[in-house]
Amino acid sequence: MKAQTNQFIGCDTAYAKADTVIFGAPYDSTTSFRPGTRFGPNAMRTESFGIETYSMLQDKDLVDDTKVFDAGDIELPFGAPAPALKMIERQARKILKDGKRPFLLGGEHLVTLPVVKAALEKYPDLVIIHFDAHADLREDYLGNPLSHACVLRRCHDLVGDGRIFQFGIRSGTREERQFMKDGHVTAELFSDKTLAEVVARLSTSDARLSTAGKRVPVYLTIDMDVLDPSEFPGTGTQEAGGFRYDQLVADMRLICEKLNVVAIDNVELNPHLDPTGRSTALACKFLREELLAWRR
Repeated sequence: MKAQTNQFIGCDTAYAKADTVIFGAPYDSTTSFRPGTRFGPNAMRTESFGIETYSMLQDKDLVDDTKVFDAGDIELPFGAPAPALKMIERQARKILKDGKRPFLLGGEHLVTLPVVKAALEKYPDLVIIHFDAHADLREDYLGNPLSHACVLRRCHDLVGDGRIFQFGIRSGTREERQFMKDGHVTAELFSDKTLAEVVARLSTSDARLSTAGKRVPVYLTIDMDVLDPSEFPGTGTQEAGGFRYDQLVADMRLICEKLNVVAIDNVELNPHLDPTGRSTALACKFLREELLAWRR
């Protein structure tokens, strides 16, 4: 992989020496309301130079304390999702094969699916922790099973019951709620109050979820619309009643510092819907905190 001229600030370690690889998936062809998330990854790179590489919260610096390579965006075709998803999966599989950890920037939430597929090949015991305003558990959306409204349902098709833990969910259909009630996924509606219990369970090599003696591998997917739109208006489908930034940072740090996180994605930043730029600025700062909390 070649170095990019437009990188996220502080993420310029050579690919061969990096342990974490950022890559963007600028895809939003199944967006159900307001498109534009395809512009999210590039906006974050450009605006990242408005923040510091150093975090006062964690007393760590991207330059001094991490080894991150920014591979830039994949050039993806628009329209039907299947070809784009294959290209994203191929990129994630290479990163994992090379012994590195993929960090995906979306794009709409559907781009999570191919990275989960690639991670599942390497980590058959994979568990998913999901932050979102929306359940994303529909069987299909207007007849299309490959939609950002269905992405966690497609992930469930891959990992099975009891391996998806959702937090902050505050929007969905009656059918999605029944899917939760039937025990297929564990969903904490409106809040994160059971997160500490889930983290404690996953950090003790739960025999029900992983091979005995091995730490449970975790995929962390964060739809930025889990945040309240008063803090993060730059997203296509806003839902009132969401998390505060500090709350999401604290939850992320708990997960990254206590669990065996093998891949992460941040999705659904729509920079053009927030002309003030504060959503992109928040996304940049949050990404910095993630990279520092996830450092090896």
